Amino acid sequence: MSDPISALLLGIIEGLTEFLPVSSTGHLLIAQHWLGARSDFFNIVIQAGAILATLLVFRQRIWQLTTGLGNREHRDYSMKIAVAFLVTALVGLPVRMAGWELPETVTPVAWALIIGGIWMLVAEYFAEKRGDNTHVTWTVAVAVGLAQVVAGVFPGTSRSATTIFLAMLLGLSRRSAAAEFAFLVGIPTMFAASAYAFLELWMDQGLGEEAWGDVAIAFVAAMVTGFIVVKWLLGYIKRHRFTGFAIYRIALGAGLLLLMPSGF
Repeated sequence: MSDPISALLLGIIEGLTEFLPVSSTGHLLIAQHWLGARSDFFNIVIQAGAILATLLVFRQRIWQLTTGLGNREHRDYSMKIAVAFLVTALVGLPVRMAGWELPETVTPVAWALIIGGIWMLVAEYFAEKRGDNTHVTWTVAVAVGLAQVVAGVFPGTSRSATTIFLAMLLGLSRRSAAAEFAFLVGIPTMFAASAYAFLELWMDQGLGEEAWGDVAIAFVAAMVTGFIVVKWLLGYIKRHRFTGFAIYRIALGAGLLLLMPSGF
């Protein structure tokens, strides 16, 4: 398979899986086994494409919040986004610098997929017993910030799954409200994480020579696919539960344990 086509496929896979609660890490692990491993720079860029997609989807909501700080409700919501981001930064940066992260290999990713799928089923079951709540509390804001750190330490957990379902379990029981808050917090978090990873590569002289055409193809593919997926997911969860995603995670994790080489 030619490099541009494999780059296109990897960009599409990143856009498809970054925001669905199914773990982009697990899917890219499988994809790069068949399509060939890419540089860290390539992976950072395609993630940035997916983040940009979220920014485009929520552009009106972001504009509403940034221009409406005089409104108490908007100011309160914006402050909680900021607090969640700061919690992630203050806790996550020392964790990153200490190197506390499981390897992105089959066994830990597969178990994270399985455990995360079970967690999703349990969390949604208990969240539904709390009624239809859309209010983001300070507890939810802090917990979402910490959940992003956990997702960074344990590849395969899925940042979106960890944050959405912890928010639901702690009282933000409406699926669409939990997803919106998780995605909005994820925008500055993922941009900051990508920028920090890029800085690390630059300081270590690890950027190397890139096939810029492939990088551009993957970036655009991730952005376009991510935009479509986020728009679809926000509509889907208004009427459906996350059960199908949980079952898919469990099946994928079991499949990775059974079929993929353990050292990969």
